Amino acid sequence: MKSIYALSRDELFAQSRIPLRAIPDMDSCYREIAREMIDAIRSRQGERIVFIVPVGPVGHYPYFVDTVNRERISLKNVWFFNMDEYLNDDGTMIDEKNPLSFVGFMNKNVYSKIDPDLVMPESQRFFPTIGQEKKLTDTLEKLGGADICIGSSGINGHIAFNEPPEPGDEISDEAFTNLPTRNLFISRETLTINASRMLGGSYDLMPRRCMTIGMREILASKVIKLYYFREWQWAILRKALLEEPTRKVPASFLQRHPNAEIIATDALLDPMDFF
Repeated sequence: MKSIYALSRDELFAQSRIPLRAIPDMDSCYREIAREMIDAIRSRQGERIVFIVPVGPVGHYPYFVDTVNRERISLKNVWFFNMDEYLNDDGTMIDEKNPLSFVGFMNKNVYSKIDPDLVMPESQRFFPTIGQEKKLTDTLEKLGGADICIGSSGINGHIAFNEPPEPGDEISDEAFTNLPTRNLFISRETLTINASRMLGGSYDLMPRRCMTIGMREILASKVIKLYYFREWQWAILRKALLEEPTRKVPASFLQRHPNAEIIATDALLDPMDFF
């Protein structure tokens, strides 16, 4: 069998187990995510719509905020459930003023930037929070689940912070896909790649723990769209698209979802000469 890393672009599309679409570049991804969100809100014509949203990617939020304000799009019936948040090493919530805080990012760069007459009330903005795990899960389920989950995946295929189990963890694939909102330790791979992106490689400054929405809530979404646009996502993209679904690559479970799509930049779709 030809290595998944050696497949041509055409072979990748032909053999993909998840609907796959190409997009030119990173900025195209950001613009499309914003457009997808705006179009979905408009399509409901004022009816309730529920999103699971990330902080990473984040480049779509300026386009989203600008369009909402410029075109006077009401978000009063929109619900945002953020995917995750860092914790302090003692298991307490990270301070919102910490530059790494996802809560802080959303409040500073999204909610406070939207016209108060348009932005959704605070009661419709949810973050995974210590002691509030069940409330988040129950609220999302009472709303009928997310209409759209938008995000990406990590270098090991995690969605939100649903890290692959550590060696020796006997959890089954079925049990992994049913994990709810919870707190956990972040993998070494994720810590390393995030430190390189956000802290100049200062691995020792990265929080070791996190809160995350579960695979249960993500996979219950009516639509899931994952965007791949970073150079280091080249390999994990192929594993998610082509290998058997497994807890070892959480994004691979999109293969079992009835309405999932992966969108990847052109640069990630061609084989490397190395292979």
